[in-house]
Amino acid sequence: KQGFGWEWDLVTLDDGDMPVAGAMVLYRALPLGLGTIAYVPRGPIVNWEDTGQVKALFARLHKAVRQRRAWACWLEPEVIDNGPATTHLSGFGYAPSPRTIQPRSTIVVDLSLSEDAILAAMKSKTRYNIRLAERKGVTVREGGLSDIDAFYALMQETGERDAFGIHTLEYYQHAMTLFAPKGQVALLLAELGGEPLAGLMVFAVGTKSWYICGASSDRHRNLMPAYAVQWAAMRWAKARGCTTYDLWGIPDETEETLETQFSDRSDGLWGVYRFKRGFGGQI
Repeated sequence: KQGFGWEWDLVTLDDGDMPVAGAMVLYRALPLGLGTIAYVPRGPIVNWEDTGQVKALFARLHKAVRQRRAWACWLEPEVIDNGPATTHLSGFGYAPSPRTIQPRSTIVVDLSLSEDAILAAMKSKTRYNIRLAERKGVTVREGGLSDIDAFYALMQETGERDAFGIHTLEYYQHAMTLFAPKGQVALLLAELGGEPLAGLMVFAVGTKSWYICGASSDRHRNLMPAYAVQWAAMRWAKARGCTTYDLWGIPDETEETLETQFSDRSDGLWGVYRFKRGFGGQI
């Protein structure tokens, strides 16, 4: 983010030389010198059941953001709603925002299972589509920095088709440059006879992996390349030692609502939800 208009700071709570809690804080300057916005994506990371630790970390966090003249601090912690984090945040004066930066809800697939068990947990139609792509000659390969142009062309095509915004070409190039040498990203492309039909970037740190961005062509969609590339991403993450695969973003509804009232919807994120839900996992 530092190359695209943001600054950052790392706020930690240490036990000797080892951090035990922390927050990566991103800062964005407001126009006319009106200060900054402070944003903590998927954080802070803290033991929410340890009141002393929570208070100590937030004291440091608030001191840091005030020093940056932040008029608001925006948190999006990776926690379950209505848990201890909700109580603490309310006590510190935080209130739920009607607008989020990252998706509030997601689906996480358990990669600690065998590949056969992961497939068995998927919906039958999803398993069928994965196998159909293979039978029809769709292959998936791991690309490199030189393949970003092809991936970006797919992103542009998908953004125009589904009416969502995408980052610049340089953004994806920079992500590959930073994370690929550490083995923390894979650019996967599903192809037919060398023609890219679908692609995604899967990131991994420790035992967690995330499907952050993906795209598909209007051509040969009946060959199910998007299913093939998702399964390849899960296999890549599992082979790397990851135990979870985060499909990153579904509509903010209860599972009961998603599965009943909206089962026949295709607008907005509902088609995305049905696609991702087919891979199993937990909401």
